[in-house]
Amino acid sequence: MNINEIYRHIDYTLLKPTATNNDIWNLCKKAEEKGCASVCIPSYYVSFASNLFPTVNICTVVGFPLGNSTTDTKFTEAESAICNGANEIDMVINISDMKNGNYHLIKEEIDTISERIRNIDDGAILKVIIETCYLTESEIAIATRIVDESSADYVKTSTGFGTRGASFEDIEIMKANIRHGTKIKASGGIRTAEDMEKYIEMGCNRIGASVLP
Repeated sequence: MNINEIYRHIDYTLLKPTATNNDIWNLCKKAEEKGCASVCIPSYYVSFASNLFPTVNICTVVGFPLGNSTTDTKFTEAESAICNGANEIDMVINISDMKNGNYHLIKEEIDTISERIRNIDDGAILKVIIETCYLTESEIAIATRIVDESSADYVKTSTGFGTRGASFEDIEIMKANIRHGTKIKASGGIRTAEDMEKYIEMGCNRIGASVLP
């Protein structure tokens, strides 16, 4: 696979708490030069990045990294980000709801956030992080089906802040439980061109990466 094709799948990511203006500028500049799908940055930097790099897709995170804030809180975060220039939202599910078996609440939250952000920007993309490291194989399958049956665009493996990132096994489970065309984003611990290529060949449409090959 051509390296430029790999770049086109990458959400080039910088979410560390010590990120500076210069770090974000360099991230965006490199993403622009390489033709990355987006940059994934803290919401604090969305306006800064979108003003300086209007041609770069700006992604930010909501309910990050634990997922256990309220739906209204997540919407407020997402609304602010979209209004400040974000094109894409990566939202963490409420993992407690998953463990409690409150599957309907997870879907309701996804659909609520999706509807509300698209009332602001009908082209906004919503990716839903299920944080596979905290889930059993059965729960990964259930969570994937919930996202697939919702109005989200992507189901995403990981925040990168959990006990592990993506795995090929996660992707196999997720693929087997998608029926409605929801796309897959693999994220967390993916650093080499070889691994990125394998994830893409397995069917991942996006790769979250903090290092470019």
